[in-house]
Amino acid sequence: MTQETLARRTNSYLADAHGAAPEFAVRFVGALLAVAIAAVHVADQGGITAIASPAWIGWGYRLIEAGGILTAVVLLLPGAARPGPARLGQVRVAGRRLGPAWLGPAGLGWVAGVLLGAGPFLGYIASRTVGVPGDPGDVGNWGYWVGTVSLLVEAALVMLSVSMLLAVRQRR
Repeated sequence: MTQETLARRTNSYLADAHGAAPEFAVRFVGALLAVAIAAVHVADQGGITAIASPAWIGWGYRLIEAGGILTAVVLLLPGAARPGPARLGQVRVAGRRLGPAWLGPAGLGWVAGVLLGAGPFLGYIASRTVGVPGDPGDVGNWGYWVGTVSLLVEAALVMLSVSMLLAVRQRR
C-alpha cells in the first residue's frame, strides 16, 4: 500500500469520524427543540391529564405533544434504525422532484420538525389575529409568555430543520 493511498484512507476515515459527532449534536438539538414544543403545549394545556377548551384545540395540542415526542425519537435514532425512504411516487414542489434526499432516513426527522414547528406557529398567529372557532378571546392577546416561548422554540426548530434538509439535499 502506498503512502498516498494510506493517507487518503486515513483522511476519509477521520472525515467520517468527525462528521458523525456534529451530526448527532445537531440532531440532539433538534430533538430537544421538539420535546420543548411538546412540553410548552402540555404546560399551556394545564398538565398531561387536562385538555384545553374547545375540545378540538385540546386534541390538536395532544397531536402536537405526541408529534414532538415522535419527532425527537426519529431524530435520535441511529442512521440504520431510522425509517427508510417513503414511496410517494413522483412528488413535485416548485418544479422540483422530491426524492429520497428529502424523505429518506436522513431527512424524515427534519421534515417532521418543519411540520411540528410550522403548524402550531401558524395556529398561534391565527388565534391572535383573526381568531379561531370557539376561542375568540385570544385575539390580540400577544402578551402571553407561554405563547412567546412557544413561538421562539417553534421558529428555531423550523429554521434548524430547513437548514438540515437543504444540507441533506446538497449531500445527495
